[in-house]
Amino acid sequence: MSDDATSDPPDEAATEAFTYNGGRVDPGESANIRYGISETYLGDPVRIPVTVVNGEHPGPTVFLSAAAHGDELNGIEVVREVAHDWDHSILHGTLVCLPVMNVPGFLAQERYLPIYDRDLNRSFPGREGSTSARRMANQIFTNFIEPCDLGLDFHTSTRGRTNMLHVRANTERSTVARLAKAFSSNVIIAGEGPSGTLRREATEAGIPTITVEMGEAHRFQRRLIDRALTGVASVLAEFGLHRESSVHWPGWRTVIDDDDEKTWLRADAGGIVDMKRGRGQLVEEGEVICTITNPFKEDEDIVTVEAPFTGLIVGVLENPVVYPGNPLCHLVGLSPDTLTALERERTTERSRSDLRQGDD
Repeated sequence: MSDDATSDPPDEAATEAFTYNGGRVDPGESANIRYGISETYLGDPVRIPVTVVNGEHPGPTVFLSAAAHGDELNGIEVVREVAHDWDHSILHGTLVCLPVMNVPGFLAQERYLPIYDRDLNRSFPGREGSTSARRMANQIFTNFIEPCDLGLDFHTSTRGRTNMLHVRANTERSTVARLAKAFSSNVIIAGEGPSGTLRREATEAGIPTITVEMGEAHRFQRRLIDRALTGVASVLAEFGLHRESSVHWPGWRTVIDDDDEKTWLRADAGGIVDMKRGRGQLVEEGEVICTITNPFKEDEDIVTVEAPFTGLIVGVLENPVVYPGNPLCHLVGLSPDTLTALERERTTERSRSDLRQGDD
């Protein structure tokens, strides 16, 4: 399947078996697979868990992947719940669920593959006869990504930082843009992504794919997981896999592209950070986002970090210690219309909160 500025993938396909090297899952069947992608130092197999749900009715094939970085846990729970807790009796199409792609990193609770510190999410589509990471990536890609029509790849921020839920997508591709909007996040950051990432390589191979960023490493964060599940349900509705469901509108949306204001604010001094604002919060130009002090908290040594423009904090530091140059927060600008919509939503939320408190 190809994806370009003018074409969309078919929402309907013939009912057929999902096949991979060594097995098949027929229409109306599900399978839990432990698929070998490498070997340990002892020669034992390294197996990744895969659940394939092949619906009785024809439709697209969608993969949901998580833990390409082994310490990013939120997406694992999203993929597990979709695979095992949802009713798929009405499924039109096939779901390929890969909750833990980086099994060695997951077992070690490390971001990268412990083998030479390789990044699995810079190794796709992989290659036979290459590095360990690329061999693993090749096994995953050829067996479980290439047969698909669409993809959702779940991530969190790296250790010591946290992200609000948002989507990253190459919105110049029409179906990728449709997929990103269907996920119903408030923020979409446009761009093709670095070379070797699953979303970029899958998209270039004709499988429109988005990255979903949500929260922080080493955590299950229930509110973010539930919000991501809403996004998955919205995608399945948009592309006809769950025809009794509806697409979810997030209330307001901004798409951040290369022409928009955005920046990672970085520390100009080493020290201890007192963060004044958090992820998902709106800050005004000149507003103090954080201060940096030394252990003595001497006034003359306090460094104040202000917002260079009015915007939304997408990602923010969690670990309160920095060297000069360390990232503090990811700030993106918003259009006047988006600011108005966001403020309207916040006002409504505050009113509802006041009403609930009044009922207590």
